[in-house]
Amino acid sequence: MKMRVAIALLLGTSLALSACGKGTSQEAAAPASTGGVDAARIIAAKPAEWLSTGRTYDEQRFSPLSAINQDTVGKLGLAWSADMDTNRGQEATPLFIDGVLYTSTAWSMVKAYDARSGKLLWSYDPEVPRDTLVKACCDAVNRGVAAWGDKLFVGTLDGRLIAIDRKSGRPVWSKVTLDQTKNYTITGAPRVVNGMVVIGNGGAEFGARGYVAAYDADTGAEKWKFYTVPAQPGTEKEPDYLKKAAATWYGQWWKQGGGGTVWDAMAYDPDLDLLYIGVGNGSPWNQAYRSDGKGDNLYLSSIVAVHARTGEYAWHYQTTPGDSWDFTATQHIMLADMEIGGQKRKVLMQAPKNGFFYVLDRTNGKLLSAKNFVPVNWASGIDMATGRPIENPEARYYKTGKPFIGSPGATGAHSWHPMAFDPKSQTVFIPANLAAFPYIPEKGWKANRLGFNVGVDIAAAAMPADKAVRDAAMKATTGALIAWDPVAQKEKWRVSYKGPWNGGLLATGGDLVFQGTATGDFNAYATKDGRKLWSFPAQTGIVAAPISYELDGQQYVAVMAGWGGVWALAPGVLSDKSGPSRNISRLLVFKLDGKAALPPAPPLTAMPLDPPPSTASAAQIAAGAARFGRYCSTCHGDAAIGGSIVPDLRRSAPLNDKATWQMIVHDGALKDNGMVSFASIFSAQEIEDIRAYVIHRANEDKTLESKPNAR
Repeated sequence: MKMRVAIALLLGTSLALSACGKGTSQEAAAPASTGGVDAARIIAAKPAEWLSTGRTYDEQRFSPLSAINQDTVGKLGLAWSADMDTNRGQEATPLFIDGVLYTSTAWSMVKAYDARSGKLLWSYDPEVPRDTLVKACCDAVNRGVAAWGDKLFVGTLDGRLIAIDRKSGRPVWSKVTLDQTKNYTITGAPRVVNGMVVIGNGGAEFGARGYVAAYDADTGAEKWKFYTVPAQPGTEKEPDYLKKAAATWYGQWWKQGGGGTVWDAMAYDPDLDLLYIGVGNGSPWNQAYRSDGKGDNLYLSSIVAVHARTGEYAWHYQTTPGDSWDFTATQHIMLADMEIGGQKRKVLMQAPKNGFFYVLDRTNGKLLSAKNFVPVNWASGIDMATGRPIENPEARYYKTGKPFIGSPGATGAHSWHPMAFDPKSQTVFIPANLAAFPYIPEKGWKANRLGFNVGVDIAAAAMPADKAVRDAAMKATTGALIAWDPVAQKEKWRVSYKGPWNGGLLATGGDLVFQGTATGDFNAYATKDGRKLWSFPAQTGIVAAPISYELDGQQYVAVMAGWGGVWALAPGVLSDKSGPSRNISRLLVFKLDGKAALPPAPPLTAMPLDPPPSTASAAQIAAGAARFGRYCSTCHGDAAIGGSIVPDLRRSAPLNDKATWQMIVHDGALKDNGMVSFASIFSAQEIEDIRAYVIHRANEDKTLESKPNAR
């Protein structure tokens, strides 16, 4: 307990100082397409359209439309909304093509709406098995679809890539892209280049070996595959780039796959025919267990350029060599042409989890500049001669054997939420998180077939039932919208938020920046200085990024609303830093003089905290705490304090009944809700130990809440 209190106090201090499915037709068929989607159409990108997840191949997420501007935004109102048939997180960026809005939802479902009226045209459910959720680190989310020809493409949580007829919503072909016996998932949006659909996968916390692959858009046939981590020596004939990578790995990394999954960011330069991918963290995080505590471990936490037609390696830049903090480089990648040092440069920009903003020459991967955009304590800067971070030795917790309160933490200074770039003002807008994480080395750690396999002691860092400690951590955990000058590498302005995990961004020709927030507001800010000019109460936290489109001469703004993702699950008491957030999943569409209204928000109620008495021994509670921290907290919250999209176990009815608890955890009675059986790794007694721990935690919090002014 003393260690946990100390860790939590350090956390607060550190941050205070730093910071096969079915297509269902609902109406007549969708309006006939006026033309297929191809490279020429995406590159030309009419202002009215949104044909790819980043609007254009450069992923700038900038709409030139300007009818909604600083003078008119005050008249913006809801045009229509559509309720989703899922209460999990909504992270998708919709597409607008020929009068129709297409979006994916949680559980990899896809829907098409008449963009004028909001009528549902069709809905497609790939029927993802709900027990797939145990393989997903961060909710049953999906970030969007891709379009090519007359088809849409979606990657499913269980690893399929599915082509859908854009007009009817019926599946055309389906391709399993990964080994479904292993712990892989897909949550990212595909991209289509040269008639090939490109998709990666996730699973680096669960023992995956990362890769990205391209599939023929017409047939689904695999065209090429690019691995990011070398295989076990002698088992594959590997290309030169993987032979070079193997020299940076040690030990038996292949036993846990190595990680390096390509689960989100991609961008494409059609002139260079280079596809840029962001590569994820190591498996496990702790390099002592992954690679004998040494080596750069290429190509983890790297930006990699590949020749798009062949999948051959072109160049790489590693943002975090030897990553041990979950500092992925899978965050949003943007391309732009800008003048730097008096010279016109083709650049690539990224603000990955590690807290530094990078500008690279995208023709060759040369580092042009890098500065931290939030306070950082794991490194003091980037050495421009080598391109490597200047590390704080204390950050290598597995070498010191001591806890390290890392800032930023594992959720990142910037996570998956898309940035935006305004080419007129040469400004990047970053949805930033200011949240630390206690990295505690776990002695004798061993991988298991279920649960978070990261090699750090999550249970030891659980938040104690101490009001002062909790208040300090809450005060230190915030978020911000940061306007960043990528040439000068400095902040122009910022909007401070109560908490982290605010939505992705859209910049427009009307000199506006749109963003949803964890508090449930959808806001418009002035590009120049960040003044809030308009706000709409969305009734739910918004994490997705908006788009803008034009139809019949009218400009619209659309966003998927629905609180979710890892911050709504894992951080425990910190999940509600922005206020009690609920999930009400909807597609919201706005226009000038829109007159629609949302129905009244349902009351926000919580089950009473009324647990049975805690009668277990201290040893039993401690054993349950260790198992809960490693295997349960990722979904059910740090210290058993649940977020808003899964049951709070402290308040659940099964907590009162041993037999019901065993039916759920041991027998898998709720498998169809995503709660699989843990009988393969836990005995009945070990499951009862977990219940004893949750009962103990519930009683601690009940006592805490009974005190005056307690949180």
